[in-house]
Amino acid sequence: MKWGKFQLERNSIINYVVDIIEVCVRLDQLSFHKNTRYKTHKRFGFNVYLYRRNRNTTWYIIYDYDKSKNIVYINHITSNHTTIN
Repeated sequence: MKWGKFQLERNSIINYVVDIIEVCVRLDQLSFHKNTRYKTHKRFGFNVYLYRRNRNTTWYIIYDYDKSKNIVYINHITSNHTTIN
C-alpha cells in the first residue's frame, strides 16, 4: 500500500486541526474509554479514542484519564497511516 501525498489548501488544513482539537476537548465527556491495543500506542498511554475524520483516515488520540477528577492527559495523536506501517 502506498500513500500519495497531495497539496492541501491552508483553510482546509486549519479546519482539519480545529476538528481534532474539538474532539480532544470533549474526551472527558465520553462514557466509554477504550484501552490501547497496539504496541506502538501502549507506550503513550492506556486509553485511545478513534476519531474517523473521513473514510480514508482514522486518528488515534492516545491519552490517560483520571476518572475521579475528569482530567484527560493527551499524550500522542497519530493516524492509521503511521499505525499500519
